[in-house]
Amino acid sequence: MARVLVIDDEPYVRATIVAGLKALRFEVVAVESGRSGLKALEDSSFDLAMIDIYMPEMDGVQLIKALRACNPNLPIIAMSGVMFRTSGRSVLDVLPMTPGLSGITCLPKPFRPKELQQAIQDAMGDMAQS
Repeated sequence: MARVLVIDDEPYVRATIVAGLKALRFEVVAVESGRSGLKALEDSSFDLAMIDIYMPEMDGVQLIKALRACNPNLPIIAMSGVMFRTSGRSVLDVLPMTPGLSGITCLPKPFRPKELQQAIQDAMGDMAQS
């Protein structure tokens, strides 16, 4: 069973993602901050990390860079529901072009179960079937 680390500062969002992942038969560990996410990765191994971009203290970009330094092959799904006012785009539109952040699967919030499942498939490839 694949293990997923969910890092999101919003309790309701975190709980919803956990429920969706468990319905897809993933083992899930969920934490509320970037620092807690780094600690969880020190203590255990994961097959996928799902990271909210906008969090206090350590934002998702800082966290992704730290995770990549420790585990460059860990599949990552970046999530955000924050839109830029003037363009109607989100940080997820530019994130893959940011140096050191290529190869990340982006998932806009809110998302539906099928979108979650597709993001997992995109991030993990054949590992998502295990």
